[in-house]
Amino acid sequence: MKKVLLALTAVAAFSGSAFAADLAPRTYTKAPPMAVAPSWTGFYIFGGAGGGVWDANDTVLSSATLAPLTINSRQGGDGWFGTVGAGYDWQFGGNWVAGILADGQFGSLRGNIADPFAALTGTEKLRDTYAVGARLGYLVAPNVLSYINGGWTGSDWSGSTLTNLSGTPQGLHTNSFSTNSGVFIGGGVENNLNIFGITAPGWFMKTEYRAAYYGNSNLGEFSDATGALAGNTIAFKPLVQTVSTSLVYRFNWGGPVVARY
Repeated sequence: MKKVLLALTAVAAFSGSAFAADLAPRTYTKAPPMAVAPSWTGFYIFGGAGGGVWDANDTVLSSATLAPLTINSRQGGDGWFGTVGAGYDWQFGGNWVAGILADGQFGSLRGNIADPFAALTGTEKLRDTYAVGARLGYLVAPNVLSYINGGWTGSDWSGSTLTNLSGTPQGLHTNSFSTNSGVFIGGGVENNLNIFGITAPGWFMKTEYRAAYYGNSNLGEFSDATGALAGNTIAFKPLVQTVSTSLVYRFNWGGPVVARY
């Protein structure tokens, strides 16, 4: 009986060794590569549209002495505009982004100016603005930037035909003018458009608020017939506030970059 048990044990051990030898060797599998958020460093361009309002300190001065003839009043207007621009950003310190930018706004923010001393009024329109500045932001998510910005800005305004209270022209007008003595501050949010299952590498959307402060401009009342200064002077100092939404394309953004394992 012992011999039979020993024989069966030997057969079982031999069969197990042979079965193990027939098994395929275990394959080593590498861990999946880590996904790394893309960098915000690089050039970008943008274009969009928005709306805005302006209001201005309006004081009538004597053209001869520039002495005030009226107390200060407030005039204003509103309207729509388009915007285009470009910039360059640097990402640093992990989630911080700093950059430079230049842009222009083109449209019509229409309002009024007035000469209460001579009972005259006219339509004034902000036609264009242009700006150069910088921005600083923080990444609240790898593809969402919250930022503030500021810098220098200029503006271009229309001339105005002056009428009486019934709307009849009185032979006087103000000339169109530009002012380069402005500063702006603002802020906004910019985010990648890879949302709702849409794949759009490089494409972003930003929404921005901006307030622009311009220096004083003296608008003379000129004769329609001769072009000579023939009336009072209107001191005009505007503040312009805008909100815009733009489509942004970032040239360096190719979607998430995969790091080597």
